[in-house]
Amino acid sequence: MNHQSVCEEQTFHQVHSDHSTSLRNFLFYKFGDLEKAKDFAQDAFIRLWDNCSKVPFEKAKSYLFTIANRLFLDDVDHQKVVLKFQYRQGTTEKQMETNPEYIYQHDEFKERLELAVSELSDKQRAVFLLSRIDKMKNKEIAETLDISLKTVEKHIASSLQNLKGKLDELTNSKL
Repeated sequence: MNHQSVCEEQTFHQVHSDHSTSLRNFLFYKFGDLEKAKDFAQDAFIRLWDNCSKVPFEKAKSYLFTIANRLFLDDVDHQKVVLKFQYRQGTTEKQMETNPEYIYQHDEFKERLELAVSELSDKQRAVFLLSRIDKMKNKEIAETLDISLKTVEKHIASSLQNLKGKLDELTNSKL
């Protein structure tokens, strides 16, 4: 039986090569910010390396996605505190940096789709994007997110229904 150790540099590089893109995409879907997703994916790999002796090779992917999700949740909690403070201070920097007219003119459909996707629940959005963008199989999504296969199927179906409804609403309201 071959027992690979994540602490072996070559094995760690293989884990990084196999999972870095899907981990970054997973975080991008959650954050909506590519640079932040890259940073947090890197943090997850650093934590894997720091704890490599405690993580069996077979559990490395699950460990990475679990850590990434925890980092995301911690950041959400932190952002809530930051937003409360900024709200008390007046207009946020982010509001000044984003000009809806410019974004709308730049890529109208993409913006509407992103808005509709962002309005999905966190779990629906993650499942939908892992399925449709990363082309992961439902079973892989279930393992990655630690949810049942039926839950994955339910999230995909409901997210498609929600997106269709929201895009239809937006299209009809623009006429």
